[in-house]
Amino acid sequence: MTNELRIMTSGAFTAAHLQLIPEVEKLTGKKVVTVTTSVGTGETSIASRLQRGEVADVVIVAHDLLQQFIADQLVFDAGHKKIASSMIGIAVRAGAPKPEIGNAEAFKRFLLAAKSVAYSASVSGQYLTKDIYPRLGIADEMLPKSHLITGGVRTGAVVARGDAEVCCQQISEMLPVEGIAHITPLPPDLQKVSFFAAGVGVNSADKATAQKMIDFLASAAAAAAIKKSGLAPA
Repeated sequence: MTNELRIMTSGAFTAAHLQLIPEVEKLTGKKVVTVTTSVGTGETSIASRLQRGEVADVVIVAHDLLQQFIADQLVFDAGHKKIASSMIGIAVRAGAPKPEIGNAEAFKRFLLAAKSVAYSASVSGQYLTKDIYPRLGIADEMLPKSHLITGGVRTGAVVARGDAEVCCQQISEMLPVEGIAHITPLPPDLQKVSFFAAGVGVNSADKATAQKMIDFLASAAAAAAIKKSGLAPA
C-alpha cells in the first residue's frame, strides 16, 4: 500500500479537485497525485489509461461515462456517488461584445454569425455537435467551422489566443481561463445539465481510503469549493 492517492478527473471537476486537495490530504493522510485533468482522447484518455491498467484510486468523470467504466469493470460499482452537476456555456475572447443568446432562436443566429467554434471531446462537445446543431437545423453550416480541441487543452484557451471566435464547454472548465469573457449559459430551452460522479478504480491499492475521499466529495464539507468552481453540489 502506497502513501499516494492517485486521481483521474475530467476537466469539469478539476478546479474543485485542486482546491480540495489540502482537505483530502488531511482527511486521508495521503499525498494526492493528480494523474490527469481531462477525459482526453486517444492514448492519453482516461478510458485508455484505465484499460491498459494504470492505477487510479479515484475516477471522477461524467456520470454516464462512469457507468460505462463500471460496465467495463474498470471502476467499482459499489460506493460510486454523484458529486456535482454542471451547465454548458459559451464564451468569447476578452474585448468582444457580449453574446445575446437568451433563447434558441437567438443562439442559432449567434452561431451562424460566428466565424469559428471550439468544442471539447467531452459531454459538452458531443451535445453541441450531435444534438444542438441538428436540432437547430444548422449542422451543415456549423460543422465545417467547428473545431474539436483535444489533448487536455481547454476550448477557452484556444479562443483566448485568437484561434477560434467562440468556445463551448462546461462552465466550470471556462471560468479559470484568462483572456475570455462573457461566459454565458446556453439558453434554458437548449441547456443540458450534466452530473459528475466519482468511483473507486479497480486497480486501487487502498480502496477504503479512496472511498473516504469520495464520501468527502459528496458531503456538505466539499460544497463551497464545488460551488466556487462553477459547479453545483449534487
